[in-house]
Amino acid sequence: MTSETSTLPTSDQIRRAPKVLLHDHLDGGLRPGTIVDLARDRGYAGLPETDPEKLGIWFREAADSGSLERYLETFAHTCAVMQTREALTRVAAECAEDLAADGVVYAEIRYAPEQHLEGGLSLEEVVEAVNDGFREGERRARAAGHRIRVGALLTAMRHAARALEIAELANRYRDLGVVGFDIAGAEAGYPPTRHLDAFEYLKRENNHFTIHAGEAFGLPSIWQALQWCGADRLGHGVRIIDDIQVGDDGAITLGRLASYVRDKRIPLEMCPSSNLQTGAAPSYAEHPIGLLRRLQFRLTVNTDNRLMSGTTMSREFEHLVRTFRYTLDDMQWFTVNAMKSAFIPFDERLAMINDVIKPGYAELRAEWLFPKAAPTSV
Repeated sequence: MTSETSTLPTSDQIRRAPKVLLHDHLDGGLRPGTIVDLARDRGYAGLPETDPEKLGIWFREAADSGSLERYLETFAHTCAVMQTREALTRVAAECAEDLAADGVVYAEIRYAPEQHLEGGLSLEEVVEAVNDGFREGERRARAAGHRIRVGALLTAMRHAARALEIAELANRYRDLGVVGFDIAGAEAGYPPTRHLDAFEYLKRENNHFTIHAGEAFGLPSIWQALQWCGADRLGHGVRIIDDIQVGDDGAITLGRLASYVRDKRIPLEMCPSSNLQTGAAPSYAEHPIGLLRRLQFRLTVNTDNRLMSGTTMSREFEHLVRTFRYTLDDMQWFTVNAMKSAFIPFDERLAMINDVIKPGYAELRAEWLFPKAAPTSV
């Protein structure tokens, strides 16, 4: 009898498989019911729907426009209800719970503290409220039989002028639940080099950062993020495909930037469903992740915004399994890549890989050896 590790994983196996998430926005993953509750508590009357199910549908349809700018507009509603300590703590706790129930064992969740000050909170109070929520969510997950570790990435908005201030904030809380820094927002017209002082500060402090680049904008944003700013990872980075040529005979030629990204093992935070919504890719079948996987780039699979995309980590992998016939071995490859690229110490990453991820996939691969027992006769 031969091993069945090459067969496609079932939906149940995908859900139970240990997964690592590096690119997920806190304000893009709220439960629709929580938005309704928080809007009522805050007196926010701007929601397009007050029925949770209809509201969830509205978010997905509004985000499914093919435009990054239109996609980003949906966040006005989620940020509007995330302006108190109680709201931030609840959202963060539910985020950790939801991810753990989906099999995520490690996650780095990003948010922009500067977008949560309308209720009178300070930047520090925002960070502490979110951190407390993540710890509470970890405790609830553990009580439910799941395990997850969550780190925070503090994001600066690229169209604003507070990047250095947020970078300093991330550095102050780096041993208190914050694992790194990010910039986000519309790419066109707002290159990462506008915030060079923040990145130079973080490098001097030996701190970690990722940069949204190569999503709505092309190769220049990737080049600037790496060669000017020194990013450890690329948020999306999907447009690196523009520097790869596939000939009529199937021969593949990498340009100098693509070669650099692959040679240096720079992690790419791929978000397939989100990319389809913003027009960065036309379909799952045509998403660059297929070719980049074959070329052995350091790829990771992510959700970006679970509410807007109506997705989870399991759903992202289900799309890839159906489209590219990926096996549990492929899923483990993506997951180990992500854990290698996380912003926690090396020994902790290694322990997660060897003690959690690899044993989890080995157990799933071995399930074919233990078929369900046939029912006994009465």
